[in-house]
Amino acid sequence: MEILRYSAFTTDPKGGNPAGVVLDAAGLDDAAMQAIATDVGYSETAFLFHEDGRVRVRYFSPLAEVPFCGHATIATAAAYAERFGLGPLRFESRVGAIEVETRVGVDGLTATLRSVPPHTTPMADATVRELLAALRWDAADLDPALPVRVAYAGASHPIVAAGTRQRLADLDYDVPALTALMARHDWTTVDLVWRESATVFHARNPFPPGGVYEDPATGAAAAALGGYLRELGLVEVPATLRVHQGDDMGRPSLVTVELAADPGSGVAVTGTAVPID
Repeated sequence: MEILRYSAFTTDPKGGNPAGVVLDAAGLDDAAMQAIATDVGYSETAFLFHEDGRVRVRYFSPLAEVPFCGHATIATAAAYAERFGLGPLRFESRVGAIEVETRVGVDGLTATLRSVPPHTTPMADATVRELLAALRWDAADLDPALPVRVAYAGASHPIVAAGTRQRLADLDYDVPALTALMARHDWTTVDLVWRESATVFHARNPFPPGGVYEDPATGAAAAALGGYLRELGLVEVPATLRVHQGDDMGRPSLVTVELAADPGSGVAVTGTAVPID
């Protein structure tokens, strides 16, 4: 068994979000995959199983299995393409089929995944207050144009929009409180965003349920954000969004999100990926 290491949403191994990749996980049980993910120590490690012409994928953080992971999917597709060639892939995940296309562009090896159909749900006022308290934010810190919602495109992420870039830059949350709240609601990360312009966003993603203080690039959350903006009519579609993440932690990342006008369609998430030596 070979454990590969790639960084996604970057052209520099020192940027982006690193992921472990096991292209052939045959024979590994849950305990073995969890042990490998814990040892690798990245926010996620992806494991592929080849069964009857199908490719099944599972994702593990250092602490637990997660249903879907965007950056590990991009990393896995890049690793697969480097060994077996470019082209379309279909990964069967816990949340449904994830279609992925790989190609070589001006920035190197690039992958595009299409999420399952997204949706958003309101958050109870009491839960919003609890979330803000755990983040050590105040209601006055929020952007009133972007309401707090739970967004889903394979995993659930509260979308919390800051009114200023400085508010986003100052990340100092209550780890036990946020961990417990996220566990109760089955949230994967919290997607903290600041809107620079109509189609440019900056994001930070606390991920304490996975044993990670902050995720430097979160493809699943970017897909969820795209679905949220489309469903709430907060962006004119079709649209191409740019999500900058990781800058505040020294691992700059760029996630490209493409939204079709069809409200029931999956969200396309694109990024480059490079091996980590």
